Amino acid sequence: MRKLYLLSWLVILALLVTAWPSPAQASEPQRGGAIVVAYKDDLATLDPAIAYDWTNWPAVKMVFDGLLDYDDTTNLLPRLAEAMPEVSADGTVYTFKLRQGVKFHNGRELVADDVVYSLTRVLDPDTVSPGAGFYLGIKGAKEFIDGKATEVEGIKALDKYTVQFTLTQPDVTFLNKIALNFAYVVPKEEVEKDPANFGHNPVGTGPFLFKEWKPGQYLIFERNPEYFYGGLPYLDQVKIEVGVEPDVALLRLETGEIHLMGDPPPGAEWTRISNDPAWQNRIEIQPQVSTIYIAINVTWPPFDNVLVRRALNHAIDKERIIQLLNGRGTVANQILPPLMPGYDPDYKGYDYNPEKAKALLAEAGYPDGFETSIACIAVEPQPKLCESFQQDLAQIGIKLTINTMAAPNVIEEASNGRTPLTWSGGLAWIQDYPDPDDFYGPILGCDSNVPGGWNWSRYCNKELHAKALELLTITDHEKRMQGYKELFRALMDDAVWVPVFNGVYTVAHSEKLHGEPTLTHPEHSLRYETMWLEQ
Repeated sequence: MRKLYLLSWLVILALLVTAWPSPAQASEPQRGGAIVVAYKDDLATLDPAIAYDWTNWPAVKMVFDGLLDYDDTTNLLPRLAEAMPEVSADGTVYTFKLRQGVKFHNGRELVADDVVYSLTRVLDPDTVSPGAGFYLGIKGAKEFIDGKATEVEGIKALDKYTVQFTLTQPDVTFLNKIALNFAYVVPKEEVEKDPANFGHNPVGTGPFLFKEWKPGQYLIFERNPEYFYGGLPYLDQVKIEVGVEPDVALLRLETGEIHLMGDPPPGAEWTRISNDPAWQNRIEIQPQVSTIYIAINVTWPPFDNVLVRRALNHAIDKERIIQLLNGRGTVANQILPPLMPGYDPDYKGYDYNPEKAKALLAEAGYPDGFETSIACIAVEPQPKLCESFQQDLAQIGIKLTINTMAAPNVIEEASNGRTPLTWSGGLAWIQDYPDPDDFYGPILGCDSNVPGGWNWSRYCNKELHAKALELLTITDHEKRMQGYKELFRALMDDAVWVPVFNGVYTVAHSEKLHGEPTLTHPEHSLRYETMWLEQ
C-alpha cells in the first residue's frame, strides 16, 4: 500500500514540477537566523489534544513531540520512542520503549507516566478533544469515557521508560494514530497549572520553545538548545504574524519584510507570480491528499431528506470553482482523493445537472426551493467560492445566505451543529495519515458525531460504522481496499457531502528560505524544524 501511495504521489509531483516553477536545489542547511511567517487568521490553540486544523498543526509540532513521526514522506519513524514498538502476534498489544534523557521545556525528564497521562487526557470528556475518536479502540477507553472507570485499562506504564497499549481488536492504522498530534506528550504539572490556558502557554519537548503570544498580533518561538533529535532545528526563531491579509502578505514578501506566507497566494496574483521568472525559486507546490467539500448537516431540515442532499450534489458547478482557483486543484467526484488508497477510479459521482437537481427538489416536496445558509471562512478566495455556490443554488430555487467568519469560528459553528451547510475550503479535509479510514472515522463515523468533533455532517450510519470497524482488522490489502470502495459508495449514495475539489498546496516564500528537502510535508503541512535560512 505504501509503495503504491508514494508512487502515485511522486508521479503527480513530477507532473506539477514540469508545469510550475519549483524551488531551487539548496545547499547544506545553515544554522541561525529568524523568520517571519504571515497568516490572516489567528491560531486557535497550541494544545495538541485540541488543535485540529492546518494552521495550528505546524505550530503545535514546533513545541511538542509524539512517540512516532514521519520521514520526509509518509514512512513512520520513532521520535520519543527509541525504536518502533514490539507488537503482539495477534496485533492488539503495542509496547514502546522511550528514549531516555528527553527533557520537557521546564527541565523535567519525560517518562512513561507522561505518555499515559497525555493519551488519557485526550480520551477524558472534560478535554473535549476532537481526537478522542481515534483512540476508542484502546481497551477500556469507552468505560473511561462513560465514567465507569477512573483510568484507561489499555494504557499502562510498565516501568519508567516503557509504555504499553492494548487494543480491543487489531487496528492496522494504530501506529499512524499514535503519530497524530493528539498523542503528543504533555507534562501534567504544566497542564494543571491552568488547564483552560495551556493551549496559549504550551510546554512540550519539541524543537522550539514557546515564548510569547499576543492575540491578534503574533506568536514567537525560539530554538530549543537541548533538543534531542537529529541536530534540529536550524532556525533560532520563528515569528508568526496574524491578521495579515494574503494580498498584503504577498507585498510584504516581495519587499523582504516576511519570509513565508502561511495562506496560499491570492488567486488574483497567482497567474502573475507563477509565470514570473523572478519567482522561480520562491514558489513551492505540492500535491495535497485532500478533498475540499460542502458538509451537509443531515439532521437539519430539509437536509434530513436524502433527495435534497442529492439535489445539492447535482447543483454545484465544480469546474467553475477550479477556474476561480486559477487551476489550483482538480474536480472531486467522491470523498476519497485520488492519491489515497481505496480511491475508486470507476466511480463517476454526481454530474453537474441543474435540471436534475430541480426535479429532485420537487420530488422531495420543495418545488419552489427554500432558504438556507453556509458558514465560510473570510480568507480569500473562500468567500468568492461560496458566492459561486450561491449562484448555483439560486438556479434551482435555493436562496443561500453566506456567513463569513474567522476559521476558528467556522470550526466552532460546524463542530457544534449550528450551521446547516459548511464550506471546508481553507480548513479541511487533508489526510491525517495515508489510509482511507482517515476519511471516515474522524469526519463521518458515529464516534465523531459529537459536539466539538469534525463530523460536520452530524452523520451516523450504524451499519456502515460496523463495517468500517471490521475493515480496520483486515490485513489483506486488496480485500480491505475493496471494502472501502463499497463503504464510500454508500456514503456518496447518502450524499453526506458535496465533494468539490482535490487541492494543491501552494506556498510563496523568500528565496533565502529553504526546507530539508522541502518546506512542506504531506502530513505536517509546513515543517519548521527542518527549515533553514540562507545567510
